[in-house]
Amino acid sequence: MDVGLVSAFLGGALALLSPCAALLLPAFFASTVGSGPRLLLHGGVFYLGLLLVLVPLGVGAGAVGELFVAHRQAVVLVSSVLLVALGAVQALGFGFDPARLLPGSAGLQSRAAARTGLVKTLLLGAVSGTAGFCAGPILGAVLTLAAARGDSLSAGVLLAVYGAGMVVPLVLVAASWGRLGERGRRVLRGRSFTVLGRELHTTSVVTGVLVMGVGVLFWTTNGLVGAPELLPLGAQAWLQGAAGLLADPLLDVLAVLAVAAAVLAGWAVRRRRAAGRTAADGHGRAAGPGTETS
Repeated sequence: MDVGLVSAFLGGALALLSPCAALLLPAFFASTVGSGPRLLLHGGVFYLGLLLVLVPLGVGAGAVGELFVAHRQAVVLVSSVLLVALGAVQALGFGFDPARLLPGSAGLQSRAAARTGLVKTLLLGAVSGTAGFCAGPILGAVLTLAAARGDSLSAGVLLAVYGAGMVVPLVLVAASWGRLGERGRRVLRGRSFTVLGRELHTTSVVTGVLVMGVGVLFWTTNGLVGAPELLPLGAQAWLQGAAGLLADPLLDVLAVLAVAAAVLAGWAVRRRRAAGRTAADGHGRAAGPGTETS
């Protein structure tokens, strides 16, 4: 398993929980979308909006890296230093908003605020891909890893994984918003603390340490070439074999039928519950003001 992909996914999750706007997106989705299939639909559209912005950025960073592929040692050195610097900036609570560097970002934000429904979710995803003062160093670190790959395709995949790191916790937190309670939300938001007169935040410090650790690993493993595998070779072989089985067309058809059956069963249960509530309300009204009691 690629260390860079894992780092990008974790970076996306931590960007979502960054202290500048901690849990604003999950709260928005929980209040306007709710849970269930509707939340999954909006989560998918939100991810599509992220991809529309992040993947071209990743491809561009990879294309820049391709120009310097003949100078790998220099690329590894510069990338390692930049990763450590961005990690330090993040840990100390500094930041920058990458959206200000992109043309048309202000107009996109205003259109996202004015729209509703799936269009709003799509535009919100496109805006969230780059916006955020606290998340700026994280995106910068992921783009640095993308450029260091020296390959546009793998760089685009890296940014897609970064976006997935934002979407997965977003959907999970929004779906469980009501059950989290205020205490659970406080835990996810993290907390501030003071060191030598400077106010720091737990999420920013954890993120910064992660980015600096990737920077050091990047240098010591020659650009992650010599990085240890996160999964044993036996586990990787098993996963590849399982993936081969899942590629069977018959299993694909069965999976689609199973999903369709689950959706229909859920719809039927909801209809039955709605009918039961309607019948109960009807009996309650019938036994209401005009009913005499002995």
